[in-house]
Amino acid sequence: MAKRASATDIFPYSGADEPLPHGGDLGAARRLFPDAPEPFIDLSTGINPNPYPLPHLPAELFARLPDAAATAQLAAAAAKSYGAPSAAHVVPAPGTQILLPLAAGLVRPGRAAILSPTYSEHTRAARLAGHSVVETPELAALGDADLAIVTNPNSPDGRLIDRETLLALAAKLRARDGVVVVDEAFMDVGPPGFSLAGDVGRGNLVVLRSFGKFFGLAGIRLGFALLDQPAAVRLAAKLGPWAVSGPASAIGAAALADAAWIEETQHRLLASAGRLDGILIGAGLGIPGGTALFRLVRTPAAPALFHHLGGAGILVRNFPDNATWLRFGLPARQEEWQRLQIAMAAFRGKG
Repeated sequence: MAKRASATDIFPYSGADEPLPHGGDLGAARRLFPDAPEPFIDLSTGINPNPYPLPHLPAELFARLPDAAATAQLAAAAAKSYGAPSAAHVVPAPGTQILLPLAAGLVRPGRAAILSPTYSEHTRAARLAGHSVVETPELAALGDADLAIVTNPNSPDGRLIDRETLLALAAKLRARDGVVVVDEAFMDVGPPGFSLAGDVGRGNLVVLRSFGKFFGLAGIRLGFALLDQPAAVRLAAKLGPWAVSGPASAIGAAALADAAWIEETQHRLLASAGRLDGILIGAGLGIPGGTALFRLVRTPAAPALFHHLGGAGILVRNFPDNATWLRFGLPARQEEWQRLQIAMAAFRGKG
């Protein structure tokens, strides 16, 4: 018999030098719910469950060092897809995670202000770069910082800050050589007109884009920093040669250039998010926010619902610092949708 889960069993609270809680740990889920039916359904991340189809890759691509021309082609594809001024404003990296402390290090150590609650790694990354850190729910409080960090759209609540407001913040910090980092990991499913990718040439603005979330290929580890050219040179130097693997460059360049797949996927994800809304609302739950890749639920029954779903072989994301929150990603296949609907209906039936 599985023990009753608490909101911190699967994602335990950790100190500054220990791994922070994140979604996707099916090993921990199976240990916590050993009697759960298989296959386990992972809804604990905001990753597209139906990934971009992998192109055929020649075997020699895995046997040689990454080619500089292929990396340049990847940067050009990212610049065009995201709307950056040019490929010279794009720094490819092995995932955006590795870019967080490097981007924070583009400004001298000082005071970092992070619009919160948000992705927890931003705080640790800023501290690794030597900054003292303040987390604040007030956007105005970022204006006095040396480093301001905003996730847009935000995780886990989908909060959006308009482009003009963020540009005004960047202008305020520019006056004292401060830097604004905007994490646009979920902007692929954000509304038009909110991305700052086209504005990075103005200086002191860094935009981070995640490849793995929207394209559903988080395992290849690919992300991008968009920034002005002098800062891009400095950041690329910190990453060193061969930062992105040859296979990742080939897959990324193909996917970013596939405009038809991107548009079709954006529409499909919106439809799937609407379907998820129907299941959650049908179970009597409120949805305070989210994106087309995830929905946030706020309910005092969150710990009980987390346990109920885990026992049904469905992992959702809970939050050690807010026991009333759960984040739901999207099921991949029809049978997963059916299992979620049945489990949610059964939970409501217990109420």
